[in-house]
Amino acid sequence: MRRTEIVKILRNPTGYSDHAVTVCGWVRTLRSSGKIAFLALHDGSAFGSLQVVLAQDELPDFAVAAALNVGAAVCVTGTVIPTPGAAQSAELRATSLAVEGASDETYPLQKKRHTLEYLRTLPHLRGRTNTLQAVFRVRAAASGALHQFFRDAGFFYVHTPIIATGDAEGAGEQFAVTAGEGSGDFFGVPAYLTVSGQLEGEAMAMALGKIYTFGPTFRAEDSHTARHAAEFWMLEPEMAFADLEDDMDLAEAMLKSVIKEVLAVCPDELAFLQQFYDKALTARLQSVVDAPFARISYTEAIDLLTPHNARFAYPVEWGHDLQTEHERFLTEEIYHAPVFVTDYPADIKAFYMRRNDDGRTVAAVDCLVPGVGEIIGGSQREERLDRLESVMRTRGMNPADYARYLDLRRWGGCPHCGFGLGFERLVMYLTGIANIRDVLPYPRTAGSAV
Repeated sequence: MRRTEIVKILRNPTGYSDHAVTVCGWVRTLRSSGKIAFLALHDGSAFGSLQVVLAQDELPDFAVAAALNVGAAVCVTGTVIPTPGAAQSAELRATSLAVEGASDETYPLQKKRHTLEYLRTLPHLRGRTNTLQAVFRVRAAASGALHQFFRDAGFFYVHTPIIATGDAEGAGEQFAVTAGEGSGDFFGVPAYLTVSGQLEGEAMAMALGKIYTFGPTFRAEDSHTARHAAEFWMLEPEMAFADLEDDMDLAEAMLKSVIKEVLAVCPDELAFLQQFYDKALTARLQSVVDAPFARISYTEAIDLLTPHNARFAYPVEWGHDLQTEHERFLTEEIYHAPVFVTDYPADIKAFYMRRNDDGRTVAAVDCLVPGVGEIIGGSQREERLDRLESVMRTRGMNPADYARYLDLRRWGGCPHCGFGLGFERLVMYLTGIANIRDVLPYPRTAGSAV
């Protein structure tokens, strides 16, 4: 089928002026006044739609066009007319119209605005709405920007297993994998959907130097918050011969690079999201690009927050993890910029994080951003075999279950670091959308897998 994508016409209306073209897409709106009708046609190539003018004396298929309904798929041939100064840069005067797929009055997206909660009941259709179009287009741009950033920085993209036999987080909240009821153990050992590709990523970094993995991860938490999903995407870089400062440098450069790209390629989508969901969206994103990230220790953070404990639902106390309200206070009230918080108490962090010389903290880092709180968590990994085995035993872990991970410390171990970025939380930040269910094309959460 020879057709012209709508984005090409909208970006270069004078180049198509008076040209005959064929466009195909879905009818978003349709209005008629006697012998003339107007429909907004959307094909996914641009965030906006193309207005098609249907005149009875120019269109032999006018009766067919007048009977169209929202949601129908059509192909229209006509002449492009530039419309400088109008809401759109061009319109199409139709000379023929063919219905590829009809739609009727039962189509559930007749109204211009629907609640996000209602749209979640229509996962197969909600991508046709302006809101989800904007979100998924930003999501695609951010994903591409992440891959480009790491390629440019000399990282290798590796694919770590989705089926795992260990728990990188030590949390135990995993989905078991079986071959069917009563079929026995398919793999010969217990297997689970991965909660992280970190442990395998570390092994690849010990061979390739700098790697990243970017794929689906799974957590079996019975959580119903707006920030948790059972299936989500995680980006995890690992670097050999690198420390916590290198980790923070990489994370800051990555976030700035991705936000710059989204600001550059998604202005229409961001303008829509700012109008309807987050009035400060573009200013907040630009401030992250422009501002240097602050860097403080966990102990310094506690000292800064303690005088404000009366304002918190959960007062801060050394040895307890920071809550979202504390993280946002640091970024929005104290620093007015993103903040790296380092050197957390060892007891509240994962076993693989490098012990600091003070004996009570580890070389961990969380990146906090205004409006959300934590968006990245990382650490320098413990490269000392004896220290790592000691922590495992203290936490009731069996070192034999992590033999290959420990081998990396036995044979050619070196200082190394990495972090994890929850991709959906990044998309929430980029779009101003408050619920993770609305930035996943098909959200899987506790009690729901529609």
